[in-house]
Amino acid sequence: MRRGRALPYLLLLPGLLWLVLFFLAPAVQLAATSLYDPAGSLTTGYAMTWSFGNYPDAVAAYGAQLGRSFGYAGLATLAALLLGYPLAYVIALRAGRWQNLLLVCVVAPMFTSFLVRTLAWKTVLSDSGAVVGLLRDLHLLAPDGRLLATPVAVVTSLTYCYLPFMVLPLYASLQRLDPRLLDAAGDLFARPGQVFRRVTLPLSMPGVVAGTLLTFIPATGDYVSAELLGTPNEYMVGNVIDAAFLVRLDYPQGAALSVLLMAAILVLVVGWLRRSGPTELG
Repeated sequence: MRRGRALPYLLLLPGLLWLVLFFLAPAVQLAATSLYDPAGSLTTGYAMTWSFGNYPDAVAAYGAQLGRSFGYAGLATLAALLLGYPLAYVIALRAGRWQNLLLVCVVAPMFTSFLVRTLAWKTVLSDSGAVVGLLRDLHLLAPDGRLLATPVAVVTSLTYCYLPFMVLPLYASLQRLDPRLLDAAGDLFARPGQVFRRVTLPLSMPGVVAGTLLTFIPATGDYVSAELLGTPNEYMVGNVIDAAFLVRLDYPQGAALSVLLMAAILVLVVGWLRRSGPTELG
C-alpha cells in the first residue's frame, strides 16, 4: 500500500526535477542578476548590491518597447482569433472527410524553421511584391507607400507564425461540441446567429482562452519579427533584452527587463484566467 501511494509522486519526480533545473533555478539566477550593481561589467565583475533601482531605470529607458510588445502581441492575438475561429469551426464541424487534410495544412508551416517563415514575409511584403502592388492599385496604399519596416509587417508576421497555436485549441474545443445541442437550438427556432452566440461560442470559450494564451505569451517575447521586418522604431522588448545580453553586455538591465516582462505576463494571464474561467490547459 505504501508503494502504491508513493507511485504518483515518483512519476511526478522527473518532471519536477526538470522544472527545477531548467526553469526555477534559471529564473532565480535571472532575478538575482537583475539586482547586481549596474556599474559592474564582465571585466570588473558584478557585485550583489540589491540594486532595485535597476527596475525603474529599465522602465524609464525602455518603457516604449515594453508597451509596444504588449500592443503588438495583443493585435496579433486578436487577428489570430478572428482568422482562426472560422477556420477551426469549419475544420471541426463542416470539413467532413477533408478534416485531416485541413489539420495538416494548419500544422505544416510549423515543420519549417521559424526564421525561414519570418524571412519569407520579407519577400511577400517587399516593395516590388504583388501585395504592395495590389494595395497601390486599389489606392489603399500611397504610390510610395510600403509595408516592410512598419508595424503592419511585424504584426502580420506574429499573427502568421502563431496562428496554429490559436487554431488547434479552438479545434479541440469545437470538436467536442455535441451536434445535438446545435440541432436542438435550431428546433427551438433560434436563428444561426443566435445559435452561435448562445450555444457555440459559450461552449467553445475554453478553447478561446487557451488559444489566446498560447498566442499572446510567445508573441510578447518575440524579437525575430521586429528584427527582420521592422526598424528600431518597431523594436519590441525582446530586441532590447537580446541587445542588453549580447551587444551591450549590460546583464543587470537585461535581467531586470526579463523579470519585468515575465511578471507583467503572469499578472495578465492570471487576470485573464480568473475572468474567463477554466481552459483547455486545465
